[in-house]
Amino acid sequence: MGVCPRTLKNYFDDNCFVTGEIHVPQKPVNVIIDATFFTRSDGVLVVRANSKNLIWKEIETEKVEYYEELILMLEAAGVLFSAFVIDGKRGVLHMLIRKFPDTPVQYCQFHQLQIITRYLSKKPKLEAGKELRRLSLTLTKTDRETFTTELKEWYEKWSDFLAEKTINPITERWHFTHKRLRSAYRSLKTNLPYLFTNLDYPELKIPNTTNSCDGSFAHWKGKLGVHRGLKKERRNKMMNYLLENS
Repeated sequence: MGVCPRTLKNYFDDNCFVTGEIHVPQKPVNVIIDATFFTRSDGVLVVRANSKNLIWKEIETEKVEYYEELILMLEAAGVLFSAFVIDGKRGVLHMLIRKFPDTPVQYCQFHQLQIITRYLSKKPKLEAGKELRRLSLTLTKTDRETFTTELKEWYEKWSDFLAEKTINPITERWHFTHKRLRSAYRSLKTNLPYLFTNLDYPELKIPNTTNSCDGSFAHWKGKLGVHRGLKKERRNKMMNYLLENS
């Protein structure tokens, strides 16, 4: 209000400090891990628990080694894990199982639905796809036994359809006709053991999604969006300040 942009930038540069200290909860926590990107090669990976950011890392790409680096840093700082809640990054699940075999892992149900949508779209044309998407939409409203039974019934109904092949008349090579539908089903089948972990350990009150991170990402990006045109260095400083103070 009556202050020029340069004055605001100078005030921000002089007054927004980041300590870089790791927040260590006093009790074991359910850790939520997720990443967001501002551009294709400019993002941040955040580890969060009890509505508090524990640690984060600026990243250009989403690599499993970055997830491992942050988790091991938390462990070294004395953080105790009661469970992990992860997004759909391939390889993170296997890393956590290898490093922490006795700690439950919940696969984000929202990310699972995103995977199904990516393969089938929001309005599949094939009847098999419509049925599989409808089934996936029940993830947050059902339990492991029911979902497993219904997924098995879906597969038995459409197994012949999924096995259909298309042959290239020139090369005589073949491929499965409904590759995207097969991939959607395989994703559900592969991740099924970790989609209902929250119900297996009710006493831990494990979140079934990474929404705590996703909602915060939207909030932080909204604040950054008010200051359009910031240089990357200043914007990252502002992002780090927001992360440390929320």
